[in-house]
Amino acid sequence: QVQLVESGGGLVQAGGSLRLSCVASGRVFSINAMGWYRQAPGKQRELVATITTDNMPTYADSVKGRFTISIDNAKNTVYLQMNGLEPEDAAVYYCNAAHWTEVSFVDYWGQGTQVTVSS
Repeated sequence: QVQLVESGGGLVQAGGSLRLSCVASGRVFSINAMGWYRQAPGKQRELVATITTDNMPTYADSVKGRFTISIDNAKNTVYLQMNGLEPEDAAVYYCNAAHWTEVSFVDYWGQGTQVTVSS
């Protein structure tokens, strides 16, 4: 099992910045990638960004150029630096950790952290 704890959410004005952090504990050696997803009211959860433990990031088109994901393997922590926040970025942001092999896949979720962007 892997446990994930997010922090860093809050209220920010449009154009502002926030940095989310997510610390993993437990069977962290099994993690292949970590990432951030978000869910706004009435919408499905969507991918924001992911990064593998060997530092290969991917981003949703909507956040490219504004958000940066990074990972510190020594601290078992993934970060999401969010710049140029827009009201459309407001959502609950969830940390995810994934482990896969050729025959299996398992992932874990944090409890979420609220990001609110005022216009």
